[in-house]
Amino acid sequence: MKVSELPYKRVTLEEVASVMEDVIPRIKNAKSAEEILKAREDYLKLNCEYYTANALAYMRYSINTADEFYVAENDYYDEVGPAVNNYAVDYAAALLDSPFRPELEQALSPVLFQSMEVQRKSMSRDIVPDMVEENRLVSEYSKLMAGMEFEFRGEKLPRAMLMKYGKSDDRATRRECYEVLGRGLEEHKAQLDDIYDRMVHVRDRMAKKMGYRNFIELGYYRMGRLCYDQDSVKTFRENVLSDVVPVVARLRSENAKRLGITDYKLYDNDVIIPGGDPCPVGGKENIFAAAKEMYHRMGEETGAFIDMMLENDAFDVDSRKNKWGGGYCTEFPKYKQPFILANFNGTAGDVDVVTHEAGHALNAYLIADNRFALELGCGGMETAETHSMSMEFFAWPHMDKFFGPDAAKYRYMHALDSFSFIPYGTMVDAFQHIVYENPDMTPDQRDAAWLQLEHQFRPHISMEGIPYLEKGTRWQYQMHIYESPFYYIDYCLAQTAAFNFLLASLEDYDDAFARYLRLSRQGGEKVWTDLLEEAGFASPFTPGALKDLSARVETVLEKIKV
Repeated sequence: MKVSELPYKRVTLEEVASVMEDVIPRIKNAKSAEEILKAREDYLKLNCEYYTANALAYMRYSINTADEFYVAENDYYDEVGPAVNNYAVDYAAALLDSPFRPELEQALSPVLFQSMEVQRKSMSRDIVPDMVEENRLVSEYSKLMAGMEFEFRGEKLPRAMLMKYGKSDDRATRRECYEVLGRGLEEHKAQLDDIYDRMVHVRDRMAKKMGYRNFIELGYYRMGRLCYDQDSVKTFRENVLSDVVPVVARLRSENAKRLGITDYKLYDNDVIIPGGDPCPVGGKENIFAAAKEMYHRMGEETGAFIDMMLENDAFDVDSRKNKWGGGYCTEFPKYKQPFILANFNGTAGDVDVVTHEAGHALNAYLIADNRFALELGCGGMETAETHSMSMEFFAWPHMDKFFGPDAAKYRYMHALDSFSFIPYGTMVDAFQHIVYENPDMTPDQRDAAWLQLEHQFRPHISMEGIPYLEKGTRWQYQMHIYESPFYYIDYCLAQTAAFNFLLASLEDYDDAFARYLRLSRQGGEKVWTDLLEEAGFASPFTPGALKDLSARVETVLEKIKV
């Protein structure tokens, strides 16, 4: 069935309450593990219905944030979501505290119970009103960003379309693009600062109500992290600063010389190849035709996956006003249907949609029948991003179908850009730690903190002379900072895993791809560090863990430079 035809019916809080107020007492009063497992089946049926409806409502809201019906439906789930989450925590607590827990762990999975322990630490009835307020603020920010238009050379463009000009080979055009971006954001400065300030304080308030020192600890629990903590991430950030930042700064500075640039500015950072970064040939139709051929060449299973996605119109990639400005993959569990939203703008980023986002969708397809899919999903977000970022590299042998004679340029651009992302993403994470450790910072203090981090993590880049952005406000259009706190480091962790898969694929593609599919099929049944070990890769959380990886990636980049 086509995604546009999937039936939608609101699942109300009253319906959730009716089921949960039956299931939870049955678990607490059970006389055997078998009785609890039967109650769990009713819980999973409810979960499937609720999360399918929630995902459909959000998807239809995000493709048109001016659609009054789905705006209202999305607002409804924002309103009732915290109460639904609280029922889920009560359910988890009943299982965790059950005298039959040892039998249940054996029948189900220790990782499931570990996940529920973290879930219990992330939620309390006391913070339900604050969670409702947080959801409202996220929607307020999303609507603000989706509705922004930037006047560029006589046209009013959404940000996604404006940024196409940030990749122009003409430096004056790039500069003009960023000047327009900066001035446009500055018009909304008061709103952007105010929304974020309210977000920080409501999150801080939630954490303190639950007895945490600040939001960081609560934020980590909300991310469902099972195999690493704040200290682990701190070590990772130190590894990035010591062993990735110097390599990236050297590579990008040397590359700037090839571009004829001696004063490296923020508006130069999106261009890597002299003469202009490669763009896909043939537009949207060719991208999807090439994607279909690529996934069929990868194997029978991946071929069946892409056929299903295309037949069901499971992509929305056209940029337009009032459409959410980012990109994502979601799934509708009841229909075992993934869906991808993006905003094509004619750049190489369009191809990332059918590699990166399709890596997420392939995983959803592979684990649709996994017995823990509704509870553990694909695992933590670092695992989810490993699926997607690794697929970007496994697509390398097929890039001629997307870029024609510029395929080699794309591979170099993609590798250098992906490696450069690690310091940037780590900086985003460091910024959030600073903000939530100091929730009463003023807007100017937050901007100053961002600028300081820019000097540490991207010392080769200057923002001098760019309206508004030179003040340290680049973070305001990094949507994850507002919408998904502490998510961004997962991209960086996953990028290290993806580079390991790239290096392995250059030695033995078939073996590396088989290891990748094995990792993806396991869903959330194993934690990320165990999955890495099984795939033959080292954890990035030990001191010095990125030194060898950085050296090997630099060697590859030198070999493929065009």
